[in-house]
Amino acid sequence: MCPTTRKRVVTRQDNKATNKSTAKGATASKRKVEDSEEEEYESDEYGNGSSEEEDNKTTKRRKVAAKPAATATKTKAKRALKKKNGEDNTPLAARTAVTSLKKAMYIGAHVSAAGGVQNSIQNALHIGANAFALFLKSQRKWNNPPLAADVAKQYRQLASSNSYDSTLHVLPHGSYLVNLAQTDADKAAQAYTSFVDDLKRCDELGIRLYNFHPGNCLGGDKAEACARIAERLNKAHAETKQVVTVLENMAGGGNVVGGRFEELRDIIEGVKDKKRVAVCLDTCHAFAAGYDLRTPEAYKKTMEEFDEVVGLKYLKAFHINDSKAPLGSNRDLHANIGTGFLGLGAFHNLVNDETFAGTPMILETPIERKGPDGKTFEDKQVWADEIKLLEWLVGADRESEEFKEKEAKLWKQGEGERAKLQDQVDRKAAKDAKKGVKKGKGRGRKKVKEETDDDESE
Repeated sequence: MCPTTRKRVVTRQDNKATNKSTAKGATASKRKVEDSEEEEYESDEYGNGSSEEEDNKTTKRRKVAAKPAATATKTKAKRALKKKNGEDNTPLAARTAVTSLKKAMYIGAHVSAAGGVQNSIQNALHIGANAFALFLKSQRKWNNPPLAADVAKQYRQLASSNSYDSTLHVLPHGSYLVNLAQTDADKAAQAYTSFVDDLKRCDELGIRLYNFHPGNCLGGDKAEACARIAERLNKAHAETKQVVTVLENMAGGGNVVGGRFEELRDIIEGVKDKKRVAVCLDTCHAFAAGYDLRTPEAYKKTMEEFDEVVGLKYLKAFHINDSKAPLGSNRDLHANIGTGFLGLGAFHNLVNDETFAGTPMILETPIERKGPDGKTFEDKQVWADEIKLLEWLVGADRESEEFKEKEAKLWKQGEGERAKLQDQVDRKAAKDAKKGVKKGKGRGRKKVKEETDDDESE
């Protein structure tokens, strides 16, 4: 779910008092950083202000002894990889002028904010994005220092100078920790505080749209959960200036709120200021929840249903993802464009829908790839290429040979993954059906026994 979550693992040596003599030498050199951005991540990569205690921790983390020759070679390889990914400021793709497209589609991806939120601008430029998403603070922890004033100023200046409209085409993603449907008083307060903090950061940065997952009813009633979410949105709106809280539809299943359009409708109905609530439609989530988008007819039917239940006027953003899992599977598994069960045609339907011209469309597709050394890295070229592919789809003839060739090639690439997921879904369905039959037979025997008992009593 959501944008692609970066997996960063850091192995640190135990610097106990008994090991101080070795910690400065060989032990320190063994500190392994699996991700090239990890040091920035650990040292407050979002450009927040920091306390003296945090500064001391950061300094301690960076006291690493001189690296041996082998480590220096690895460092050189990482630098080469960073260059390949455009992290040395080399653009991976030219940014397309939206005016050159047949329809004004603003397409981008969820980019890194490592080193400060202002760096998200450069990272968006690297992949040729005309829209982008980012995390405004660490989405892995509850407490974050406030946004530094100079960082907010830099962000605004860079957004303006590079023609990114923060009121329309920038879509921050909320923390996965936050659950506005929470029933526990203390946990609810913690979630709400973190949520409002993000909204205030949006106000500081001049960002108008803020995307978040509705929440989890934790086994309770979903209608009551929707009411709690709406109540907390009303409170949050009163504490902030202009930011629009954008509900994301979910893959459905279990206790997750937002899998059905009706649940999004119920939340919106409870929000007092309707101008400050909207919806972001995730294509993978919608498909997993049972809403088909593959053919022009299916796409039209789904959008008509959304309009009837929620209202298209509330649809202000999209997360553009294919689905590794089949229709109605309730599996939140993002696939690269055209390689999943949605297929290339679904995205052709979307980017050619005049209704959504000017709407931010954000890729959250997988970019993890294995390098020559067998280690996983993030290949930003994937997003650069997918942006160009989606832009090519604008105005493309679906019946042309070029379209059919691209469609077939991408479909072939995802063949193995689709087969694996289809098998999983089929086996689960068979298992559930078997359980249902056994349960039904059990109820049948119980009913027969009850009827026999009744006969005997009579």
